[in-house]
Amino acid sequence: MTNDGPVGTTNRPTPDAAPDAAAGSLSNDLPGPSSGFVQSLARGLSVIRVFGADQPLMTLSDIARATGLTRATTRRFLMTLIELGYVRSDGRNFALTAKVLELGFSYLSGITLPEVAQPHLEELSHSIGEATSAAILDGSDIVYIVRVPTHRIMSVGINLGTRLPAYATSMGRVLLAGLAPDALSSYLHDVKLQALTERTVVSEGALIAELDAVRSHGWAVVDQELEPGLRSIAAPLRDGSGAVVAAINISTAASSGTSESIRERFLPSLQQTAADISADLALADRAGR
Repeated sequence: MTNDGPVGTTNRPTPDAAPDAAAGSLSNDLPGPSSGFVQSLARGLSVIRVFGADQPLMTLSDIARATGLTRATTRRFLMTLIELGYVRSDGRNFALTAKVLELGFSYLSGITLPEVAQPHLEELSHSIGEATSAAILDGSDIVYIVRVPTHRIMSVGINLGTRLPAYATSMGRVLLAGLAPDALSSYLHDVKLQALTERTVVSEGALIAELDAVRSHGWAVVDQELEPGLRSIAAPLRDGSGAVVAAINISTAASSGTSESIRERFLPSLQQTAADISADLALADRAGR
């Protein structure tokens, strides 16, 4: 007979009646035993992992079935997790508490922006088959902090730490559009706008108009202003307060389409990636406080 009744001091753990089931369970996903492998810890973590957005509340039987553990083992893990504050129960159903976030905060508080952005940009590059990058603003230049190349489309090699003029790059336009008015005025006062190609915007008024458009749209496309044959599209990365802290872009050969077609092809994926990275940055920021 099953029993999903209250878990309390009167329901003392009993010895496992049989080895834990494995078929079709989370325990199947656990690595095989090794000299340093602690199976009980792995099983306890599987109890936490079984909860999700589609299953925020689960009974003892649900959890035992999903993890492949016996009911007695599952009960002991749940009692321990309740005692530690990671799980709560109304007597029948179990749910995670916000305290489980602490398990990841130590890691999140120590990671840097490039470490957050790198896997997202690798996934984006793989899905679209084009180079992706992330950069920050440093003075009048952008500085590359992440680069996922595919094939070389620029005469100048791009590596981590490469600096390029902000006004002639898509990531630079996004970063400049995110500046406070005083900071942007200082930038415009100090920068010398030079024609890098015949398409480069070198008028301060025209650049300000471009930045106004970027601020309105939330993205920037630069068409062969940095180098002939190179076109790129960029979107901002924001921290928990909503401030622009970096930018990401997709760069491609101008021969692969028009500015409009590139926007249609790449902007949705770019914006989704920017949103995902920004969400991770916000979480890391909260963890570090």
